[in-house]
Amino acid sequence: MSTDLKPVALQLYTLRERLGESKESFLATMKKVADIGYKGVEGGQGNAAAFGISVTEYKELLDDLGLQPVSGPGPQPGLSNIDELAETCGIFGVDVLMGGFGRDQFKDLDTIKATAETANRMVEAVKPHGLQLALHNHWWEFERVDGRIAQEYMAELCPGVFFELDVYWAANFGANDPAAEVAKFKDRIPLLHIKDGNLEPPSPDKPGGGDMTAVGQGKIDTPAAIAAASPDVLRWLIVELDRCETDMLEAVEDSYRYLTENGLGLGNV
Repeated sequence: MSTDLKPVALQLYTLRERLGESKESFLATMKKVADIGYKGVEGGQGNAAAFGISVTEYKELLDDLGLQPVSGPGPQPGLSNIDELAETCGIFGVDVLMGGFGRDQFKDLDTIKATAETANRMVEAVKPHGLQLALHNHWWEFERVDGRIAQEYMAELCPGVFFELDVYWAANFGANDPAAEVAKFKDRIPLLHIKDGNLEPPSPDKPGGGDMTAVGQGKIDTPAAIAAASPDVLRWLIVELDRCETDMLEAVEDSYRYLTENGLGLGNV
C-alpha cells in the first residue's frame, strides 16, 4: 500500500437531509459516518448550531467519534466574519478555510477579474490569523472564457489562493479531463473533493445536471484524478455528493469502501 495515501473525509452537506431532521437524527448520522470509517468531516457546524450545539461542543463530539475537522468556514465577501471564523478554526485546529463563488462571478473576463480582487482581499484578511483560503469550484470555473478555463485566470490573478478542487465539476460534464485539471493546479490543492456521476449536463428539469452516483460507479476516472495530485501538498480526499440516484447513506458507505478497498485513500476501518 502506498505511503502517499491520504485520509478520507466526508463533506457533511452530502447528508444534509438526515443531519437537519432532528437532533437525534443528527447525532445518529454523525455516529454512522464514524462507524463507516471516515477519518474526518467537513462542515456540520451549522447543523449542530441549529440544535443548540456550540462550536466547542461540536468539536468535542467529533473527538468522541474519532473524526477530524478538515477545514473551517470561508470568509464572507464583505469580510465581516473574520474574527468569528478565526475563532472557529482555532477550536477545530485547522488552518484552511473553504470558500467559493457563484456562477455570476465567472460570466466574463471582467467579472472574473473582479472576483479575483475579492478573493485576494479575503486572502489578505485571513493571513494575519495564520489561515489560508482554498476555493471550492463548481462547473462554471471550468467553463471556457475567451478561450481559457476560468480557473486558470483565477490561479494567475490570485497567487495566494489555494484550491479545494472538485473532480466531478472540473470535468464540466465531459468537456474536460479531471486528472488533467488536477495536474494543472496540483501545487495548490490541499483538499480534493471526490464525487462521481453520469456527467449529464444541466437541463430545464435538472439545472445542476444529472444525478450523481457513489464514487466508483460513475464516469469519473477517480484513480487518475487522485494520482494527478501532489502528495506533498494534498492533505485530504473529501467525498461529496450533491444528490444521488440511490440512497444517500448507502452511497456514502459505498464511496468510502471504494476508496479504501482500492488503495486510493485511508480510513479508520
